[in-house]
Amino acid sequence: MAAIARIRKSVLNLALPVTVSTLLQRAEGIAAVFLVGGLGAGPIAAVGLGQLLAFIGITLLSGLSVGTNVLVAQLWGARRTKDAGEAALHLIGLSLIASAVLALLGLMINQPAMTALGAQTDVLAQAIPYSNVIFLVIPITILIQVLSSILQGTGDTKTPMYAMIGVNALHVLMAYPLIYGKWGAPNWGLQGAAFAVGVAESLGAAYLLWSCRTILKRPKTLRLDLIRSAWHIGAPVSGERVVQQAGVMLYTKIVLFYGTVSYAAHQVGLSIESFSFLPGYGFAIAAATMVGQSIGAGKYVRAKMENWEANRLAAMGMAAMGVVFFFFPYALMRGFTQDEAVIELGTQFLRIVAMLQIPLALTMVLAGSLRGAGDTRFIMWTTTVGMWGIRVPLALIFGVWLELGVYYVWTAMIADWTVRMALLLWRYQSERWRAIQVIR
Repeated sequence: MAAIARIRKSVLNLALPVTVSTLLQRAEGIAAVFLVGGLGAGPIAAVGLGQLLAFIGITLLSGLSVGTNVLVAQLWGARRTKDAGEAALHLIGLSLIASAVLALLGLMINQPAMTALGAQTDVLAQAIPYSNVIFLVIPITILIQVLSSILQGTGDTKTPMYAMIGVNALHVLMAYPLIYGKWGAPNWGLQGAAFAVGVAESLGAAYLLWSCRTILKRPKTLRLDLIRSAWHIGAPVSGERVVQQAGVMLYTKIVLFYGTVSYAAHQVGLSIESFSFLPGYGFAIAAATMVGQSIGAGKYVRAKMENWEANRLAAMGMAAMGVVFFFFPYALMRGFTQDEAVIELGTQFLRIVAMLQIPLALTMVLAGSLRGAGDTRFIMWTTTVGMWGIRVPLALIFGVWLELGVYYVWTAMIADWTVRMALLLWRYQSERWRAIQVIR
């Protein structure tokens, strides 16, 4: 019992700062939706589309931050701190090069992508300028993720939290006057929100880089062994996220068939639901870090205990959020918009997502534990089955072929996450992840 209590304390000490950091990371997007909510459904949908495309772009490089976290954690657990510092420096350089290329690509394709998604002309006119600025900020966003992963891999989850507190405070202080032209600031509308993100994140990245100065080590030569290890971990993660976001794009297109009001309700509902991801994501990062460090030290029994404790705590936290979504959806929607049509649809969305909170919690933490062990390839296949074998086909059947209401399209998410949870649970219990060798 004493060992469990110590593990629980360690999990909470890691997870709670990550939960706060994740809340604050998501708060940038949520704040943008909240701040433009007074402008109506069109601007809400425009911000939603811009954020969706930027998120898809960032997803392409998500393997960098996950690979960084797992590699640094396992090297740190094995007490190979010099190798961990050299790996971190290599991955920072790779992230800057790759994200610059991604930003240029995003500027080129964001308008055709929005058109392909079926955005209406008024939404398109507002979304493109907002999206252009957000794409220019992507290299800074990626750098923040990689620097945070370095610190988290060493067990320091508080410093990224402090950075995100500063980023969000500055973002809100700048965004409101720039969106509405208050307090003598220029009236830049949606572009004001995007500009505020850029300034705030630049300062946050500078603080995190300064905080990593004692960890980073300059190698004498290019360490291809470390790059290969990060690639083996990170490539399936990027593949998984691409599969996920490609499915999300098609799923979003199906929702857009129902009109701007339905998509606005969907977007506001997702912004509210994202609060429930916080404990799940926090415990997932804690599980990945602790499991990675324990495996690096050869402590497999401890790794299993850490996983199950993180699962238990995440399920409790997200189940509580599900109760709030189910019984108080109107009040939550009302906090984001005054559009009654959007509120009416959004309350139904929140009651549906309330049903998937426990499967989502277990899926997130199990995936975190498997990533900590380096078993990222199986997670990619699980995501493919859930998204493309379950969610998208059901959404097409309900929304396109049977022409049922948007409520039925939303229920496909429940089936998706339940299947993913079952597959990851089977994989973890099989203990095949113990045979994976990340570091040599």
